[in-house]
Amino acid sequence: MSSFSWRVWPALVSLLFPSSIAAEEDSLLLDGWRDVWIFRFLVNMLGYSTIIIPGFLLISYLKRTNYLETGSGFFYPIIKTCVFGTEAGLPDNLSVTSRNEGDSGSSLRQAIRLIFCAAGLQASYLTWGVLQERVMTRSYGASSPEEEGEKFKDSQFLVFMNRILALTVSGLWCVLFKQPRHGAPMYKYSFASLSNIMSSWCQYEALKYISFPTQVLAKASKVIPVMLMGKVISRKRYEYWEYLTAALISLGVSMFLLSSTDNKQPSTVTTFSGVIILVGYIVFDSFTSNWQDNLFKYKMSSVQMMFGVNLFSCLFTVGSLLEQGALFDSLAFMMRHSEFTFHAVLLSVCSACGQLFIFYTINQFGAAVFTIIMTLRQAIAILLSCFLYGHTVTVVGGFGVAIVFLALFLRVYARSRMKSGRGVAQPPAQNV
Repeated sequence: MSSFSWRVWPALVSLLFPSSIAAEEDSLLLDGWRDVWIFRFLVNMLGYSTIIIPGFLLISYLKRTNYLETGSGFFYPIIKTCVFGTEAGLPDNLSVTSRNEGDSGSSLRQAIRLIFCAAGLQASYLTWGVLQERVMTRSYGASSPEEEGEKFKDSQFLVFMNRILALTVSGLWCVLFKQPRHGAPMYKYSFASLSNIMSSWCQYEALKYISFPTQVLAKASKVIPVMLMGKVISRKRYEYWEYLTAALISLGVSMFLLSSTDNKQPSTVTTFSGVIILVGYIVFDSFTSNWQDNLFKYKMSSVQMMFGVNLFSCLFTVGSLLEQGALFDSLAFMMRHSEFTFHAVLLSVCSACGQLFIFYTINQFGAAVFTIIMTLRQAIAILLSCFLYGHTVTVVGGFGVAIVFLALFLRVYARSRMKSGRGVAQPPAQNV
């Protein structure tokens, strides 16, 4: 598996420390670098920068030269859409569906619709969670329990697969169903896209160092950095009950993390790495949701947001994978292990379908009902993971889990009481 990106760093180290690293050790050093998560993170960021920096320079040049007034030719409409955007508004013949329109239907029809939404969300994301843990923590190709098999290590490739399918699904949805007239400059999606890629990468990568129940509980605590990001980016103000429930979530997560043990975690270094990666996930995901809130001011639909973010996500990830030589290595792994191919494809299908269920559920029943369904999904996911993969939870850890979900339900209740008369909230594009 040869790649410039993987060879340049060991070569530089050899030049800086020639006395400590012999030429015959280069191969072992290369393998060692690949297994360090922070090195993989930096190499991924380096790959994204080869697209971001030229794009930034080009956009700056077009704005500085006043291209919108002086430009012309075949590429003018494309550049205008990508860099400057267009005036947006709702077409006269487009009806914006609200969940209140369904109130005229029968109670039985609404109940069936709610069951359909709940079942779709649970099936999509419970399957997604189980497969996520299977792909990142178990081996493939072992014909007997004594054999080690081969583990799949490239989290970025899984992010790419999820995004390419989500891009296809959202693109078809935009073509088949009428959407609001799009007006946002396309390049603005790249900010949410980059943070979304990195949060997804952290989500997969963390499972190499911590258990899935720990990850689920830690993800529930992201309301705290989301609130911080909201104050910094959007200048939002929060109610007292939001701070109270955020503190309860922090307490519950701390109880779980400090009391639960897992014999499969061999060292505090491994656990510390998992915590650092989870912090990265929470920070990146908090930025994503707040940036998307700002983008929704352009009157776009949730599916248009999904398409725009995934478009840049595919561009970033495929560029980085090609530069590292990892794309063909991952495809070769798929060819060697048909079981992994099935899991990776099903993982992507569940992620894409889950997004559509999110949009439909919020549209029909509102954000409060959606949050209740997804909170129950998180609780079931923890129980399912403990049953399938043998994770253990202590009594104190169990109390921590109960406190977290109690706080989440309190947030839903308080928010539903405060939101009378407000519009339907837009969901984030990924990472539920």
